[in-house]
Amino acid sequence: MLRPVRRIVTGRDGDGRSIVISDEISPHTKADRLTDLWRTYTAPAGNEDDTDQAAAAVELKPPPNGTVFRYFQIKPESEYQEQNVEQRQKEAVQLFEAMGAGAERDAGAKHQNMHKTDSVDYIILLSGEVTMLLDNGEVSMKPLDVVIQRGTNHAWVNYGLEPAVLAAILIDATPI
Repeated sequence: MLRPVRRIVTGRDGDGRSIVISDEISPHTKADRLTDLWRTYTAPAGNEDDTDQAAAAVELKPPPNGTVFRYFQIKPESEYQEQNVEQRQKEAVQLFEAMGAGAERDAGAKHQNMHKTDSVDYIILLSGEVTMLLDNGEVSMKPLDVVIQRGTNHAWVNYGLEPAVLAAILIDATPI
């Protein structure tokens, strides 16, 4: 289960002075893995609307011409020891479908969660450890390491003992 993420959103009062309009645990969680904190739908983004911009379907990809800011968590591989290859494949299919990203998943890849999106993603490992798998190679990460993911095929694997918590900003990009 994803650790609850406190989200504080600022706005303006009737006199244009800064205020807190929301201070709560983000209610925008999908598949116990992704917690969306905010979205934008244009560039440049607008700040005139005080409605909850993350109150939309929690999907893997950012909106067209927009962004999404989120936390995500990767369970340790040891939590999957009871599952066989077919069960892991089935779970991956269900997970990506739930995130509206069934077409982004690379079903024939070396790992069941390999995928790519038409986005530039700035990803920061906050706690735990995680390995990013690529078509050719892999990279182990420790807390505060940063990945600039540029629409390439990848998957995340946690060989550690505790959940890995990551923060990400996804920006819509032209497909390659």
